Amino acid sequence: MATTADFKNGLYINYNGKPCSIVWFQHVKPGKGPAFVKTKLRNLENGRILENTFTAGAKIDTINVERRPYQFLYKDEDGFNFMHEETFEQIHLGEDLVDNADLMKEGQHVEMMFLADEERCLTCELPTYVELEVTYTEPAVKGDTASTSAMKEATLETGAKIMVPLFINQGEKIRVNTTDRSYGERVK
Repeated sequence: MATTADFKNGLYINYNGKPCSIVWFQHVKPGKGPAFVKTKLRNLENGRILENTFTAGAKIDTINVERRPYQFLYKDEDGFNFMHEETFEQIHLGEDLVDNADLMKEGQHVEMMFLADEERCLTCELPTYVELEVTYTEPAVKGDTASTSAMKEATLETGAKIMVPLFINQGEKIRVNTTDRSYGERVK
């Protein structure tokens, strides 16, 4: 058990029966009335941001969350199969728990967040950048555009489609940002 005095960014708590992380908080002592704490909480199951106000000194249930390294093995009709990198234990996850799954290729290293008390997987996160090969893109035509920020669609080796600059050609490896699915740079 903790109180609002123990709040800090990144603290994991149980809020209305759901695992949440404190993203932002502010202690407020108005001139009249009791003190309170305004917070922004991230629901760890679906990623939504919730705003809530706690009275100062309220008791809060903290939870134990662990991050564990896994490797993506393969996809089947039921979802995705992963292997723990240290214990070699294999687990299966449904498609709803994996963000940007179409940017993940076999052998990809990921990090999973587990609710330690229940051994339940909350999220599966790819690294911030992944390197993938462009399997198809239209060739650029010289003089197509006057601006330097012109983009075209490219299909990657995993089947994902993202926007890339005109100078990217088929067969090149590129670095892709997994948070916003944007082109990063060419990889040699």
